[in-house]
Amino acid sequence: MHSKTFIVFIVASMIACNDKPADIHIDSALLKNRAPINPYHSIEAIPLPNGFSRLHTDSNSFAQWLLHVPLKKDKIVYLYNGCVKKNQAAQFAVLDISTGNKNLQQCADAVMRLRAEYLFASQQFDNIVFYDNDGKAYAFKPPFTKDHLHQYLQTVFGMCGTASLAKQLHKITIHNIQPGDVLIRGGFPGHAVLVMDVAADSRFLSKEIICTQTVMETW
Repeated sequence: MHSKTFIVFIVASMIACNDKPADIHIDSALLKNRAPINPYHSIEAIPLPNGFSRLHTDSNSFAQWLLHVPLKKDKIVYLYNGCVKKNQAAQFAVLDISTGNKNLQQCADAVMRLRAEYLFASQQFDNIVFYDNDGKAYAFKPPFTKDHLHQYLQTVFGMCGTASLAKQLHKITIHNIQPGDVLIRGGFPGHAVLVMDVAADSRFLSKEIICTQTVMETW
């Protein structure tokens, strides 16, 4: 069994759970001209350290889909209101997905958004369902269009969060980690981070025992 080093990409195109957007006034055009360029078009294109290889994932899996989510050409993170996020040093790359124009799409919402986008892309419409903290289900109903999906997700973002998402997932140990798994602490507030990529190197086999008690969450 290989010890696994996991590469976590926080969905940096969305507002962080504790960010305060109102006070950021930066010339975004000037920042964009000075911003570092991201040379990678997708997560799969990001090179790994020497000796590491990506886990094999099924061609139609959530894990494989995540590897092909497009990345922005620059590394600037914007908030829902168009303002520049305060901390621009936290991200390695930024997913090229919409943020909407409401202060809703935060950490757990980003996780649910990507999961729903994958299920939509693979036409698993009946599996697009999330639950609030009282266990009420919010299922995606026809019409099965992208516009309607994003309208549906606005409701999900408002009614569901880390506390409810943690109940919907089930625990695994970190040596079983896969892309698409979630590091989550449910609460008010809580926090959630989606694992986008996983690489393994057998040279670190001795670290396996140290990692096995770490708890992750998966679908």
